[in-house]
Amino acid sequence: MTKNLIITCLIGILAIVLGAFAAHALKEHLNPDALKSFETAVRYQMYHALVLLFVNTYRGFSTKTKNTISYIFFTGILFFSGSIYAIHLIPIDAKNIWFITPTGGLLLIIGWIFMLISFSKKSE
Repeated sequence: MTKNLIITCLIGILAIVLGAFAAHALKEHLNPDALKSFETAVRYQMYHALVLLFVNTYRGFSTKTKNTISYIFFTGILFFSGSIYAIHLIPIDAKNIWFITPTGGLLLIIGWIFMLISFSKKSE
């Protein structure tokens, strides 16, 4: 669980750094739509960092449940936000990695569903 919290903190730190980078350095280099896309990636990364803090400190989940939810969210963040960062920061054609962003979004949804199921089992 400590490992999950360390990774979560790094995800949060990275979201702050990338958000500041977008606000100060990228606004001169990206068009408004690209900047909005980048900011969406930062926002979703931070939302899920906060959820991960909750998941990994919630005493009602077993270690196995915390790890499962964390790994799903970690992978979802990497695929969703990471692919958007790659498109805007690395000279990579979005057509080559188009499927990674929605896959990451799907993993984020699955993480929420898994968390919902875990809560539902607690209320039985």
